[in-house]
Amino acid sequence: MTLPALAYDAGSVSNGGVIEGTVVFNGVPGTRKIVPTKDVEICGGPREEALIEVGPDKGVKDAVVYLAGVGSGKAWPPPGRKPELDNEKCRFVPAVQVIPAGPLDVINRDPVLHNTHGYYGKRTAFNMAQPNQNQSIAAELPKAGAVKVDCDAHGWMEGWIYVVDNPYYALTNAEGKFSISEIPPGEYDLVTLQSASKPVQQRVTIEAGKPTSLSIELKKK
Repeated sequence: MTLPALAYDAGSVSNGGVIEGTVVFNGVPGTRKIVPTKDVEICGGPREEALIEVGPDKGVKDAVVYLAGVGSGKAWPPPGRKPELDNEKCRFVPAVQVIPAGPLDVINRDPVLHNTHGYYGKRTAFNMAQPNQNQSIAAELPKAGAVKVDCDAHGWMEGWIYVVDNPYYALTNAEGKFSISEIPPGEYDLVTLQSASKPVQQRVTIEAGKPTSLSIELKKK
């Protein structure tokens, strides 16, 4: 899903609330079989990858949780290094990331050709051939939404970039936990995404200076 970019008014938030919680999956996560058919000396042999990475207490790693449609609030995190997507041993690193709308560096760390192809839905966001090791090419992701990334040279590779237009987002840790802070009091739509699961959208009410604790359960698509 691609959303139009919204103007966001960044400032300070006094006595804001916090959303904290855990994203869980109680079913059988399932796997997909990866069978590299070329460049196996770099890409490795056949393997199974979990469709949903779940910890011992059913917490889901790398689920994206964010508040949709927020027009004003806390400042963005201080700018650091430009976001990167690496092709490394025929995998995308990181496999899942959340970034603000804007620039991204795509880097080939392997001594083989990668053709990195990102899509907003069916529309190409970027498409770049990288024949040289350590080659870096700048891309631009101007709109909020989910960007799926493939490699046209290695069809089993898959990554996800979630582009946001406000700083109220989190990526769950290995235990499925997340926290979103400095939220102005009010009602919001909280959205939870994971590539093999159905999106979850729920209405949440934030009170000044108080935490809101949630357990969010994902279901398979």
